[in-house]
Formats: sequence, structure tokens, C-alpha cells
Amino acid sequence: MKKTQIILDVELDENHIPEKMTWNAQDGGIQAQETKAAMISVWDDKTMEALRIDLWTKEMPVDQMKMFLHQMLISLSNTYKTATGEEDVAQWMEEMAEEFAVKSAIKM
Repeated sequence: MKKTQIILDVELDENHIPEKMTWNAQDGGIQAQETKAAMISVWDDKTMEALRIDLWTKEMPVDQMKMFLHQMLISLSNTYKTATGEEDVAQWMEEMAEEFAVKSAIKM
């Protein structure tokens, strides 16, 4: 069985706030690529809950965070549709993402 790794390196300041983040995914051809935000979720099937790590650097602009979150919402809609086949719920999620875009002033 083949194994692979996705690595996220985080440099913290003296207050444990992320200053710099890079990630590697050899199978994807990503090597020490800098990023300003990362959201990682895993499913714990024993406790039946999502475990999450949300990180962003001090330098992440608010307007880019809004765009990042909007794109994550769209991605969740697509993942939901693929995983469940429930197109109506996925469409509702996408509409909610578009409403978020309008309310957060990233789309008019």
C-alpha cells in the first residue's frame, strides 16, 4: 500500500500566533508553498464529531479571508453533492454561499 503525506509547517511568534505557514504535498507537486490560511477537518467516527484546526497568519487580509471562506462554502456544497447525491441540498448550500458573498461585500 502506498502512503503519502501532506505537511503544514507553522512558524509562531512569541504569543503563539502564526507568522508564516508553508505546506508540502509531494504527490501534488507542492513543495514549501507559502500560504496565509489553512483549515483542516477530520472525522472522528467514535465520538461522531468533526475535529478542526483553523489557522491564519497575522498578515492575512480580511478581504482575502472573506474570499477564502466563500470558496470553502462553495467547495463544501460540491463535496456534499458528490458524497450524497442530494442535489437540492447542495444547491441550497451554494445559494447560502452566494448570500454570504453579497452580505460580506465580496460580490455585489
